[in-house]
Amino acid sequence: MWRERKAKILATLGPATSQRNQIAALFNAGADVFRLNFSHGDYDDHRRRVQFIRDIEKEVERPIGVLLDLQGPKLRLGLFADTEVTVKAGDVFRLDTDESPGTGERVQFPHAELYSALAPGTTLLVDDGRVSLRVTAQTAEAIETEVQVGGVLSNRKGVNVPGVLLPLSPLTPKDREDLRLGLDLGVDWVALSFVQRASDVEELRELVDERAAIMAKLEKPAALDSLREIVRAADGVMIARGDLGVELPPEQVPGVQKRIMSECRQAGKPVVVATQMLESMIHAPLPTRAEASDVATAVYDGADAVMLSAETAVGEFPKDAVEMMDRIVIQAEKDRHYVERQETQHLAPESTTADAICYAMQSVAHTLHVAAAVTYTSSGFSAVRAARERPEVPILSLTPKMSTARRLTLVWGVHSVHHEEVYSVQQMVDSACQMAVREQLAKRGDRLVIAAGQPFGTSGTTNLLRVARIPAPRKRPRSRSS
Repeated sequence: MWRERKAKILATLGPATSQRNQIAALFNAGADVFRLNFSHGDYDDHRRRVQFIRDIEKEVERPIGVLLDLQGPKLRLGLFADTEVTVKAGDVFRLDTDESPGTGERVQFPHAELYSALAPGTTLLVDDGRVSLRVTAQTAEAIETEVQVGGVLSNRKGVNVPGVLLPLSPLTPKDREDLRLGLDLGVDWVALSFVQRASDVEELRELVDERAAIMAKLEKPAALDSLREIVRAADGVMIARGDLGVELPPEQVPGVQKRIMSECRQAGKPVVVATQMLESMIHAPLPTRAEASDVATAVYDGADAVMLSAETAVGEFPKDAVEMMDRIVIQAEKDRHYVERQETQHLAPESTTADAICYAMQSVAHTLHVAAAVTYTSSGFSAVRAARERPEVPILSLTPKMSTARRLTLVWGVHSVHHEEVYSVQQMVDSACQMAVREQLAKRGDRLVIAAGQPFGTSGTTNLLRVARIPAPRKRPRSRSS
């Protein structure tokens, strides 16, 4: 079942899509990877959803990716005596370590470890920026602020601190417990929230090892100061535009999105564009024209995947949202301007054997008009590097590891297949021809371009390029008349 599109769709599961038939409907509508948001739901919910996904995977005989999205640290106000208070511009308001209920003049801010980082002049955005506070003074026990934008402050509202590198680990005790469960369940990707520096990714890498791929969620403007290092440290990147849009002026978000995507393309790392892509479809059967344009723009810019959040987790039209996104992606990729942009955005290969082979594979695919590019990969490395070159044809990735096949479901243009190991060049060619026909990426008589590494089964050894023609069916000899 080839999707006939290059960009992938990541759909979030939730109360609206917790049953097996609902998840199957999303897959059949076009979802390639499912996101488990560990900010919501209990462990039994997540176990059940993963089991449903694996059952569906066996039924359709196609790998399906699962992404665990860790909640990360959340900065929140404490509790108010009357649940909420209203503050006005110019008011003085204090955040402190006192656990007593808040009033119109103060409230607990239970994150004392951050107080030293909140110097005078720092802006605090409460409730997604609905209330803005400016720090005027701070001590180890209290932060004095002046209200810049007034509004309602209520229990447990979130606090954002734009432009400040906070002394926080992105992994809370809850995240570590969630990660243990996710790895036991066999998730394929782990999305790390609140990434500010490359060392945050490396901290998670020590816990995950090679049991899953790591996706860095970029939602803090401070991460942009270490963007290249973060991209290089991670296996993929998610542009979490919701929090970015809180901590950055809205007019800056599109440019930041393009900058992140460009850095990921250069590094050859998968990039996911997320948040509010088809937001109106939470309650409506059709998106706005602006939302459709937003999805298409991400595709034109070369996103590996586009993501649905509340649209499929709690929305009233989850299947329709996936179908709509599928149609938008397909239509964008058919546009001649899309093809032209992919050609003009083509990147110079890095000075490695693998990149030289994949660059040549893209050139051969274009020159000979092959039906598909085929990669044999153990770790997924050669398929990811092939995707970096954005060939005009689909990439058929054959791998003996199901875990690799599942991770590659998120990568642009890759149709991943779990396949037995090969041990010779001839066996490689024969298998490539058979699988390309079986997966309906090619037909008899078509040509393929194949990349692999020798010795076979060794990760990171892409060093072989082969062009093959799929044998035409043999003609049966005519029977002699008696």
